[in-house]
Amino acid sequence: MQDVTIRRAGVEDLPAIVAMLADDALGAAREDPSVPLNPRYLQAFEAIDRDANQFLAVVERAGAVIGCMQLTFLPGLSRRGAWRGQIEGVRVAASERGSGVGAVMMEWAAERCRERGCDILQLTTDKSRADAHRFYERLGFRATHEGMKLTL
Repeated sequence: MQDVTIRRAGVEDLPAIVAMLADDALGAAREDPSVPLNPRYLQAFEAIDRDANQFLAVVERAGAVIGCMQLTFLPGLSRRGAWRGQIEGVRVAASERGSGVGAVMMEWAAERCRERGCDILQLTTDKSRADAHRFYERLGFRATHEGMKLTL
């Protein structure tokens, strides 16, 4: 997959990122890809961009954004002070699904976590995303915990 580039997202990437976040059944109900973008997206981007423990990544092929994810580095006291990498907001453009881009993204994320000294790479995925579960399991991820959320 030498024809893809993974880089830090810039503000100019926000419309493409939000469009990918909205491009599935779950995202369509919770995202707003209309242009101009809701100002909350820009506020969130600015907060992420300022935080040294955050990396909002985009994947490009031939100048087009075809994937995105947010990688967060979390310090912790458990596991003898282990750092964790947390992956969120993973999306691959519909036209690229099944092409191997997702596996490249996950290996890239794992390598960034190794470079930062993380002991664990973790992610959450909605219980309804059976295909995503199979994909992550093929890459070696294991469902070891039950995640819980409280909508505020």
